[in-house]
Amino acid sequence: MVDQDSGLGSDGSLSGSDLTIQLLTGSSAFAQFSRNEAAVVVGFMKPARFEAGTCFITEGDVTDTGFMALVLQGEVIVENLIVSRTAPITTAVLGLGCLVGEIGLIDEGPRSASCIAGTDLYCAVLTREAFYSLIVKEPALGAKLMLGVSVRIAERARETARKLKIYAKLCQAMQAEINVLLR
Repeated sequence: MVDQDSGLGSDGSLSGSDLTIQLLTGSSAFAQFSRNEAAVVVGFMKPARFEAGTCFITEGDVTDTGFMALVLQGEVIVENLIVSRTAPITTAVLGLGCLVGEIGLIDEGPRSASCIAGTDLYCAVLTREAFYSLIVKEPALGAKLMLGVSVRIAERARETARKLKIYAKLCQAMQAEINVLLR
């Protein structure tokens, strides 16, 4: 588990809660919290550790959907099953400061990808229940967090659309080549 006290770890690194606060307040943070706001949000999160190779989010799962994780240390391999393939393909490798499973915080639909710990992985996890509790107890922070998560989801949707356009152009070029060969 990630150490949740405030201070430095035995190796001089930031503790789990300090690192989480830093990631929530940094210039590249998904939600621009003040240090005090971030500390409140961290109070609703739980530490989690996944050993390398552990699949902690499974594409299509409809039962374990109610959490997102902020990566504190390690790498997450994101995989998707593609039609006509028997093995999943890696669509992303995410690291420090990245969110995974954030759509699960908002809806109860099936998971859209599998997430595997590529290395030993330490995360700060926010469950849907804890998020709802945050909204009730600290509505302004809940709204700020929801806006940050929504922006992150919008960024990923734009990136997916960009990739689909490239894929469509590649398919058109391949079809043109096939048509030339078939003449």
